[in-house]
Amino acid sequence: MGITGYFELQWKCLVVVALRLLFLVPAGVPARSGDSYLKDNITVRQGDSAVLKCSVDNKVSRVAWLNRTTILFTGNEKWSLDPRVVLLNTAVTEYSIKIQNVNLYDEGPYVCSILTNKKPESTKVHLIVQVPARIVNISTDVSVNEGSNVSLVCLAIGRPEPTILWKFRTSKGNRIITEGEYVEMTGITKDMSGAYDCITSNDISPPDVRTVQVTVNYPPVISRAQSTGTAVGQKGVMWCEASAVPLADFQWYKGERRLLNGFNGVKIENKGKQSMLTFFNVSEEDYGNYTCVAMNTLGITNASIILYGPGAIHDMNNAALSPTSSFLLLTLVLTLSVLSKF
Repeated sequence: MGITGYFELQWKCLVVVALRLLFLVPAGVPARSGDSYLKDNITVRQGDSAVLKCSVDNKVSRVAWLNRTTILFTGNEKWSLDPRVVLLNTAVTEYSIKIQNVNLYDEGPYVCSILTNKKPESTKVHLIVQVPARIVNISTDVSVNEGSNVSLVCLAIGRPEPTILWKFRTSKGNRIITEGEYVEMTGITKDMSGAYDCITSNDISPPDVRTVQVTVNYPPVISRAQSTGTAVGQKGVMWCEASAVPLADFQWYKGERRLLNGFNGVKIENKGKQSMLTFFNVSEEDYGNYTCVAMNTLGITNASIILYGPGAIHDMNNAALSPTSSFLLLTLVLTLSVLSKF
């Protein structure tokens, strides 16, 4: 530091000391000599502007705004280096400052020091900064097998202290499952798969909401296995539907012979949860019992479906869940073993 800079710094220090002596404001302590008036707390939301007002009259000879140990303004002269702090051009009876884009470090006591007829007065204001609730950490989406235990966490900050609520979205609407940061699920089932919303709020701003998607994997369950009576020479169709996560792969068998798409006048279409077996020109040899097999990496299931003629006697459900033959079961287990490696 040069000689000029040294003397400039010393001069500023002397001015600060002189101002404190003038307003009787000891370092680090708000003005206490003379009359002191404590005004209500001023509460603002983080990011908003705060206006600090101080009443004056024509008897005032000196006036200044201070924050803790920092002089913000003396008269019309700005001492603060913060561009967010400005002096307002208000009525002659008011000496007010404005703090823009308020942040947490702005919170605290502010003092308006006034000198009237060589008698000091001060007005004290305490600025309180509120922070909207905000989620700062939340579990990522999870994928687990049915029967596993699942823990979810959601952390939030804010002033006042925010509340945290967990909701589970269902087809019938949202259902509150717990209050607090954590959700613990033991032996999870496929019915518990879906979206879990963490909602935090402290009434300062609209709630902050984040979502965790929970996917529950489970083996196939066949919910529909059906055919219709079909005459010889007509088009026959059989349906097989299975729910599973991951989605099930389908195979069709007649006896122990696997049917392939496009061979022997049949077409196999797999779309999502459903598989459809179509005969374009049914013959007498096509009638009989067929097996729909649904599988994924977690398991295998099957259902028997009968393709019958218009006058045939058949079960009303056209199908019955049944175990596969030993040969077919061995084939499917080997297939599942190969699939699980991918």
